[in-house]
Amino acid sequence: MRSKKIICNVYRSKKKDGLYLYVPKASGLSTVPEALLSMFGSPELAFSLLLTPERKLAKEDIQKVFESLDKEGFYLQLPPVKQDDYMQEINRHNHKMADQ
Repeated sequence: MRSKKIICNVYRSKKKDGLYLYVPKASGLSTVPEALLSMFGSPELAFSLLLTPERKLAKEDIQKVFESLDKEGFYLQLPPVKQDDYMQEINRHNHKMADQ
């Protein structure tokens, strides 16, 4: 990855807890598809930060964020999967496997 820096605005969704949208500050929300903004709801600025390849993010891979910003013009951070939901899905999957 080439060495670069991007000042990024991070917006939180008012519709879904844990859903965040990263966009370059320079372009703002102009690169985000209307359908995504409609699903996301009215974006609320959570914070701004300087992204560099060396930076560590708490829940995301910085390389994936850079790639999405370069390709799509935005990055959508999905809410974490709750452990209970994950375990229920494993149980459903295992039950289906046992029935085969």
